Amino acid sequence: MLRRSEPLIMKSALLSLAVFLASVSFAAAVVKIDDSVFGKTLGGWKHRSGQAAEYSLSGATYRTYKPEISPTPDGGLFVSVRIDHVRGWLSSDDHAMLEITINSEGMIIAAQSNIAIQGRSITSDVILGANDAGHQAAVGMDRAVQIGTDLVANLSAKLLREKIVEAGRVSFPAAIRHNYNLLFQTIRVEQTPVATIVPLETPEELQEPVKPADPPPPDEPADTNAAPENSPLEIKPYTTPHSGPVSPKK
Repeated sequence: MLRRSEPLIMKSALLSLAVFLASVSFAAAVVKIDDSVFGKTLGGWKHRSGQAAEYSLSGATYRTYKPEISPTPDGGLFVSVRIDHVRGWLSSDDHAMLEITINSEGMIIAAQSNIAIQGRSITSDVILGANDAGHQAAVGMDRAVQIGTDLVANLSAKLLREKIVEAGRVSFPAAIRHNYNLLFQTIRVEQTPVATIVPLETPEELQEPVKPADPPPPDEPADTNAAPENSPLEIKPYTTPHSGPVSPKK
């Protein structure tokens, strides 16, 4: 009996999986950085074994490395980009880091940068895209533009206080802003299908057959010898039947 039910059990299991995966929605959004496009806009990842791109800005040479990307708990991204100021064979390069935070909707919500020049480190404030003190922060595209503008202004002011005068170093904040703008244009928000489990009724052919109830027992034949239920009771005297005349004893 068990062997004959095995195919039905297997069929039931397979079809149950099929009927539970009933609908598909596209509600989940995945934020990505298209680093291939980012590299092309900088001249291509042609340096440092395909890990960096070199380009010129304002007469100075800069090198940008492929971004390091990690997901944030809210579904966004944290992106860090290393940027070098290439100063030549006999001079050590200057270095900078550009760090941006992207929310789950693909918008930049914060940025920070630091520059290392001759052993000195200059770090910007964390820029959140707020207006003047007491004003509400900008949103969407305006917020991203404002973050880039405030980041460069903050770094330039701190460089000025350090009395940096070399051309390539003075324009380092502008190179950071250049990378910021290009990086913003490579943010992608993709919709991914998500299976929604919807319980459905089991197909009729898989439903367990209902065992019919036992038929009622047939009526017993009536006892013809039984007295009617309400018939009067017939009483007869108890006597011994005579077989003939009895002679008196002597």
